[in-house]
Amino acid sequence: MSNPFEQSDRSYSVLVNDEGQHSLWPTGTAVPAGWHTALADRPREECLAYVETHWTDMRPRSLAAAPAGASAAANG
Repeated sequence: MSNPFEQSDRSYSVLVNDEGQHSLWPTGTAVPAGWHTALADRPREECLAYVETHWTDMRPRSLAAAPAGASAAANG
C-alpha cells in the first residue's frame, strides 16, 4: 500500500497550525486538532507551491517572535 501523503494523483489540503507550520493533508482525511485548512482540495503540486510561497520561515512562530538571544540563553 502506498503512502497517502505522497500520491501525485489525488487531492490535498494545506493545513496550518497556531505556530504557522504547514502540512499537506489528503482530502477527505479528518483535520487534526490544532490545525486549520488554509487551502482545500487542490492538486498536490498546487499545495506544494502554496507552502513554498507562504511558509518562508521554518521556525515555529513562537521562536521567530522571541527576542534576539532568548533561545541562546535558554540553551546556554
